Amino acid sequence: MRIVIAEDSALLRTGLTLLLAENGHEVVEAVGDAEQLLRAVLAHRPDVAVVDVRMPPTFTDEGLRAALLIRQAQPETAVLVLSQWVEERYAADLIGGGLNGVGYLLKDRVADVADFLDALNRVAAGGAVFDPDVIAQILARNRRNDPLAPLTPREREVLQLMAEGRSNAGIASALTITERAVEKYVGSILGKLDLPPAGTDHRRVLAVLRYLES
Repeated sequence: MRIVIAEDSALLRTGLTLLLAENGHEVVEAVGDAEQLLRAVLAHRPDVAVVDVRMPPTFTDEGLRAALLIRQAQPETAVLVLSQWVEERYAADLIGGGLNGVGYLLKDRVADVADFLDALNRVAAGGAVFDPDVIAQILARNRRNDPLAPLTPREREVLQLMAEGRSNAGIASALTITERAVEKYVGSILGKLDLPPAGTDHRRVLAVLRYLES
């Protein structure tokens, strides 16, 4: 897997580069600001861009805005965003581009190397990986007009795990229930969200988008 890293901390940038190289990945470039990130992605067309949210010159949201540009201009490059904090508005915008090849993790979670590498592989394969805290804070923005009101607490749990990018097997394992039970919950969720079967729509993705936008 070919990867571009954008991280302003030289120590973390070097650490990520060594970690990925040790696990068989090729870091084609590691940069320290958003401008260099955009140039590197254009030049190398990597499989994945690993992007810090806050980078020079203002250390506010340069990385996230660059990630949005990458998603729009070069959708074949997956984006995995790393952050100390949840930037709700930009996280929602990142998700709004679709749930293929995108992830948003808090750096505290990256301390587990196996989890980080798993998330990277899932995003590179076209999946979606979101930190539970990211999802929770996005959802907390607007609970008055909650389109998820018809869902039971268990259905909400299932939908949240879907939004984290988990398969039915992963949901079953997390909730200690059977895959058959998960299938029933998913069917109920899709019905309550008024997402009937359709030949062209991916109902599971539509349900997650509705969840994240609610």
